[in-house]
Amino acid sequence: MTVVQIGRIEMAEQDTAGLDTLFEQMSAPEGYRVEVVGGDVYMTPQRSAHWEIIRWIVRALEDRFGMRVKVLSDVRIDFPGKQNGFAPDVAKLRDDAEPDQRGRWRHEDVEFIAEVISRGTAANDYGPKLAVYAEAEVPVYVIADPYQGRCRVHLDPKDGEYRTVTTVPFGEDLDLTTTPVALVLGTGAFPRD
Repeated sequence: MTVVQIGRIEMAEQDTAGLDTLFEQMSAPEGYRVEVVGGDVYMTPQRSAHWEIIRWIVRALEDRFGMRVKVLSDVRIDFPGKQNGFAPDVAKLRDDAEPDQRGRWRHEDVEFIAEVISRGTAANDYGPKLAVYAEAEVPVYVIADPYQGRCRVHLDPKDGEYRTVTTVPFGEDLDLTTTPVALVLGTGAFPRD
């Protein structure tokens, strides 16, 4: 898999106008996703195993909450900190979430995020994005890793870090019944890569 790191963008903290301009000027080929993580631009192709895991997670959320559930995939959400325009693989929003004046979803409305590891951007999912999601107090952050065949579940964010971290191998269920998504997520069908 090829990950193209485009470069570093210098902008003021929380410069959403600068992020807007950047995203409008970039043209990603079909099948690629673009994110800005701490000022670095990443363009990543999507692999079939990656998409299959995303599809299983979205389907589980739809089964639990119905087809009107506010669930997004690869949609930009600006997060706190300097230059963080993320496009999570899966983001579930609160039922009453509404877009802001610019038509963007607010990070404060995110209840659940799942990121599926790509080789070239795994360090982002386990590093800066983990820290930003904890700082933003996203209640549930799941990292699905098709290379290692496991999920890492992060719960209970407080003071910029997750206080509960559990590792579950593919094939076992993720018990999220005590979280805002209140479901058991089966991983038996998650493919390895």
